This record gives sequence, C-alpha cells and structure tokens, in this order.
Amino acid sequence: MAKLYFYYGAMGSSKSANALMVEYNYRERGQNALLAKTSVDQRDGERIIRSRIGLQKECVLLSEVCQMSDQDLQAYDAIIVDEIQFASPEEIDFLARVVDELNIPVLCYGLRTDFQLHFFPGSRRLMEVADEIKEVKTVCWCGKKATCNARYNKNGIVRTGEQILLGANDEYVALCRKHFIEGRLSADDPGHKLEGFGQIPKEDKDQE
Repeated sequence: MAKLYFYYGAMGSSKSANALMVEYNYRERGQNALLAKTSVDQRDGERIIRSRIGLQKECVLLSEVCQMSDQDLQAYDAIIVDEIQFASPEEIDFLARVVDELNIPVLCYGLRTDFQLHFFPGSRRLMEVADEIKEVKTVCWCGKKATCNARYNKNGIVRTGEQILLGANDEYVALCRKHFIEGRLSADDPGHKLEGFGQIPKEDKDQE
C-alpha cells in the first residue's frame, strides 16, 4: 500500500538532494515520478529544485498538482514534493487523499520548525497525518545532531521576525538545541541566550 512520507531535517541536511536522488532512482527504473515544490521559495527559479551540492531539476508547483484530475495523477508512480513546510494544511490533506484513494506514494521533504522552534503549518499537518516520519540528519558545529534552524546576521542569532525569510547559509545555520538556546554560532561565540526557555513560572502565593 502507498504511504505519505515526511522527511524532515534542519537547514543543510541535504533534503533537496535526497528528493532529487529519489526522483532519479524512479526514472532509472523506468517509473514516472512527479517532482514538485511549493511556490514560496523561488531563489533558484520558480520551477527549479536545486541542492547545495549542485544537483538540480525542473519541477512543477504543488498548487498545480492539487489542481490535477485523478486521471492525470494516475499517470505517475510517485509524487515527490520539496519545501513542504510552506504547504497549506489543505494541500497536505490533498496529498493524503492521493495516497489513500489513488494508491500513489507521496514523499515530502522540508523543515519541521522555524527559527523560533515553532511548527510551519504544512509541517504540523504532516506530523499529524503522515504514515511515516523520518529525520534527515545533519550536525551542529560541536558535532552533535543539529535539530534547530538558527537565523543570524552580523550581530549573532536573530530571535524575532517574520516566520518566513528566505535564505541559505548566509541567513541560517543548523545548531543542536543546546547551542541554539545559548545562542552560540561557534566555539568562540559568547552567545545570546534565549531568555525564559525551560523556566516554569512560579505560582503567585499572594493570589488565593
């Protein structure tokens, strides 16, 4: 039976490269995989998926996939979607229906959380409904597994701002939770600690 897969990882974990390699593997075996991405990230072109290691391929937009008829979709052996964190919950539910009713596997690649450790809407919905959830791993500068996407500028880690700010290595770096909380971008960085994290407010004894 087909499944809905969510492959998530921090920035720089080769998610796009994995998506492109999976599409290539389908094609090499004579099968037809539909490659798509969400339309928000157009840094490499509206219809291009490009990885940091130089792999790239033309794709369609997820919004276009969601407008396709069941008959058109049945021409594909799989659907592969990159940058899935930017999808709407409704688009995720559409992909789940494709899996359940058309028996077509859907493989989604993207971030789980933003620079404040909050879910993206698409990622949250996938965590709720995906059949299989797998992590694409990368490492922090300290060597531990990186799970956090830190936004930064010349002054260090950025803690506030809009959820979506497109960027690559010039804007984001993957950190382990410890160094994300401490705000340390390197061993020499004194850091800028995330205030209040892990602290439970004490009860006000004056309020009876």
